Amino acid sequence: MKTLLLARHAKSDWGVLGLADHDRPLNARGRRDAPAMARRLVDEGVRVDVIVSSTAVRARSTAEEYAAASGAEIIEEPSLYAASARAILAIAAALPDDADVAMLVGHNPGMTDAVDELTGAYAELPTGAVAECAVDIGSWAELIEGAGRLLRVRAPRDGV
Repeated sequence: MKTLLLARHAKSDWGVLGLADHDRPLNARGRRDAPAMARRLVDEGVRVDVIVSSTAVRARSTAEEYAAASGAEIIEEPSLYAASARAILAIAAALPDDADVAMLVGHNPGMTDAVDELTGAYAELPTGAVAECAVDIGSWAELIEGAGRLLRVRAPRDGV
């Protein structure tokens, strides 16, 4: 059994004119929500073995908060930026098998679509949300569409 956490980056800052989308940082709410969500996962007993993050500044900053709280290693994955659901699931299928709980930090609409394709359940992922999916597989390479079950969606506004 593996657990895949699909996380949407925390709230980003749109206030800098001319800044490329990839370079947008977290705004004040995002800087508050990301560490709070990371602590929440730890407090709820969710152990993260590895984190794979989009290289976008807002996603990487979010991933760094989860890494600080969990002690997990971050792997940067440029293809997570603006990735489709199928691309996200392909990245998950390439995860190291010694990781039983993995987190991917990326962007919508891909993350929401990936939850749907993996579990068959639609779950809205607002900024900062994490979908926890159970996957009955022994190896990440076995990950296919429909193989997961949505356990829970955590969002900053519902308890942080």
